[in-house]
Order: sequence, then structure tokens, then C-alpha cells
Amino acid sequence: MSKAFFVLDDGRIFEGTSWAATGKTFGEAVFQTGMTGYQETLTDPSYHKQVVVMTAPHIGNTGVNAYDNESKKYWVAGFVVRNPSTLTSNWRSENDLEAELISQGIVGIQGVDTRAITRHLRDRGAMRVGIFSGLELSREEMVIEVRKQQAMSGAYLSDDVSTDTTYVVPAIGEKKFTVAALDLGIKGATPRAMAERGIEVHVMPYNSSFADIQAINPDGVFLSNGPGDPATMTETIDLVREVLGEEIPVFGICFGHQILGRALGFETYKLQFGHRGINQPVLDRKTGKVEITAHNHGFALQAPTDSGFSTVYGPGQVTHVSLNDGVVEGLELTERGAFSVQYHPEAAAGPHDAAYLFDRFVDLMVAYPRKVEAL
Repeated sequence: MSKAFFVLDDGRIFEGTSWAATGKTFGEAVFQTGMTGYQETLTDPSYHKQVVVMTAPHIGNTGVNAYDNESKKYWVAGFVVRNPSTLTSNWRSENDLEAELISQGIVGIQGVDTRAITRHLRDRGAMRVGIFSGLELSREEMVIEVRKQQAMSGAYLSDDVSTDTTYVVPAIGEKKFTVAALDLGIKGATPRAMAERGIEVHVMPYNSSFADIQAINPDGVFLSNGPGDPATMTETIDLVREVLGEEIPVFGICFGHQILGRALGFETYKLQFGHRGINQPVLDRKTGKVEITAHNHGFALQAPTDSGFSTVYGPGQVTHVSLNDGVVEGLELTERGAFSVQYHPEAAAGPHDAAYLFDRFVDLMVAYPRKVEAL
């Protein structure tokens, strides 16, 4: 194995050995704290343009299989592990993780101190990074290349990850509702979770117009997860305002939560190192229940947590907060069918504490039946 280097834009360099595809790659350096579910991470479009450091030391034990993919390809910009498994042991496995990473062109690195990297990112914040594997470059040359790359702040990435054309995921059993799901980087588990509840899901391109949404006469609109800076999504934010103006029920998660918040008039900001993993504690302020949830976000909403708020669409409130750092994790309009959370209720391989939110979306569509007929 040849040498490989994990090079941060503040000049810190970690040396390891080549693993997965060789070459060079760039992105935002982030760490992911999940002990399981690495295939969900690799295929989640929200990780587009991110180099993911896995904090769990052993990765690859269960191999990979096509069924567990959340999208059509691996989206991470690079993959960093301490000790990749040399054996694959699972009856569902169809391929070795490293072999799959090579086939998808994902540059990786192994043998680095991922704990030290994580501590560094927690102290200094998420930043640009490059992985250089099997290349003859000086340390100065590598740092210069990293510093030429685009930062995540200001990044407009929905065009890269969204579907080009609308497709339909049919309801399982009796069809009860029709939902327009705006694909900002949607995962496959999301429309499946809605289909299980009798919802016919029309997954639509991120740049769909309000007329496109009206054409299917939906009972509700879903705003998906996705990558990038929510401040760049001005057209989508305007679209959400049109939807709210027609009182169509809205449910947003992750990136969709941030976009709904901006549609209500709130600002977003870049977190120091974000929330990524399947073990994030969130408090439901309405019930007092603590949920263990799956996250992948580097931005957050600035919304008042000490009181309710007023918008042009009526009063609202923050419903969920992070128990780690107090970040706003959920909000709702209290007199209209609209709510959102910053995390993933469709998490696979788990946890499933937040799966009830899809049932809540169903309840909203019952309570706020559509008033606008198809054009």
C-alpha cells in the first residue's frame, strides 16, 4: 500500500495509507458518529461534497448490498477510516466495501487517527480538506490545492443531487393521500415510509414550479433533506411561501426544515462542526420526551426558543431542541398545517424514535384538507 495524506486547509496533515480508490479528492471535512449504517452514509445525497471521517474504528464488517442503498450512487467526496475490516461477514452482503468504493471512484484513506481528526474538527470547526493517495506532491503543494477549493458556505448543490423528472412511488395498500415531495437530495427510505401509510408520493425536481405542484392536486407537500447552504435556495424558499399561502400542509426534514424556516423569515447559520450520526439526543418540548435521532446537517436555524413567534402565516413555535448544544431541531405553525424537524425520521439502520412524524404528517393532511383543485 502507498502513502496517503488527509490535508486540512489550516495546514494540519494526517498520514495514512491508500484505501479504496487512489488519486485525490476534495470537500468539507466532517465526522460521523454512527457505529452502524455506513452504507446509508455513503449513499445519502446530503453528504455530497463532504469528506466523511467515521469515528467508529472498524468499518466494512458487513459489506454492502444494493437493497440498503438510499440513492443511485455513493455521494461522499471521500471516506476516512481507521481500521477497515479485512473480512465481510453478513448473509445479506453482495460485495466488499473497499471493492465497491473503488468501483464508484471514491478516494479513501485508512490508518489515520480518526479520534485525533475528530477532536481537531471539534476545536477548529469543519473546513476544506483533500485526500491525496498514491501521489507525489509536497506538503505545501497539497495545502495550496485544498485552499483553492470552494467552501460549503454559499454552496448551491441541489441541482447535482435532485431527480431530473418526476417519478411516483405508489401507496402500499389503499391510497389515502397524494403528496408532492420536493427532491432536494431525498433518500429512498423517505417515500417508502410515506407509501407504507397509504400515501402516493410524487418525487419532483427541486426546481419544480407551484403550477407543477398544483397539477397533481396534492394533499401535502414534503421538503426533503439535501446538501448545500440553505441561504442559496431563494427560488425554493419562494415556492414554499406560495404553498403556505394556499394552506397546503407542509412537512420538512433537515435541509427542508431550514428552507421552511427561511420561508417563515428566519436566518440560517453555519455550525462549527455540525451534527452527523445516529445517536443525537433531541428534546420534544411539547411532550418532554427525549428522542435519539439521526442527523446530517452543518447549518441551523436562528429561531426563538424562549417563546413563540409570529409570521405572516400565523403564530408558530420551536418544538424540538438539541440536548447537546441547544440548536433548534423542530418548529411548527400552530394554526396551520406546517412543521419541520432538523433530523431524519426515516433513518436506516436506525434509530426509529422519530418515525411517528410521518403519522403526524398524515394527521395534518386529515385536519387541513386541500382547498385548491388541480389546474
